[in-house]
Amino acid sequence: MGSCGLSEEERAHLLPLLRNAQWVEVVGRDAIYKEFIFKDFSQAFGFMSRVALQAEKLNHHPEWFNVYNKVQITLSTHDCGGLSQRDISLATLIDQASLM
Repeated sequence: MGSCGLSEEERAHLLPLLRNAQWVEVVGRDAIYKEFIFKDFSQAFGFMSRVALQAEKLNHHPEWFNVYNKVQITLSTHDCGGLSQRDISLATLIDQASLM
């Protein structure tokens, strides 16, 4: 992993916080994943729109998949070859956007 990735110390501190927020580590890949369920497609799409605006501000974009009311999101920093602080920041913003 490049120097922009999370250090072991950062991982030891941050990954438990992400797990507490229901983010899971992707098996076989240095990434985190979370699934969001909404009332309907309109709410799911509104959530995706809020996330898209925040992602643009960070210049960091999620991998995501949407069917009807479900949005699945995977975060990893391709430039770093794995998790970085940018993923942690975006995960926090995504969780906040899901509560709106």
